[in-house]
Amino acid sequence: MTEPDVLERSIREHQEWQRVAWQHLSRPSLTTFESRELRNQIKQSGTELRRYLAMRSERFRFGIKSRENDASPSINLN
Repeated sequence: MTEPDVLERSIREHQEWQRVAWQHLSRPSLTTFESRELRNQIKQSGTELRRYLAMRSERFRFGIKSRENDASPSINLN
């Protein structure tokens, strides 16, 4: 799996985890402690998600390729 694929997978996983966590947070059966802990985990996940999104943005912005593409030999026909 290439680096961009891993990055995209990590982004999707964090987004899905946050979606489920927010749904879980809406349950009235959660204790105050559980709610607080879940909110802290959501904040931490959000920080990681923002970092991954920034990395993806930098790749798109500067056209950074994966290492596999960079490692492929190029033939100069001059």
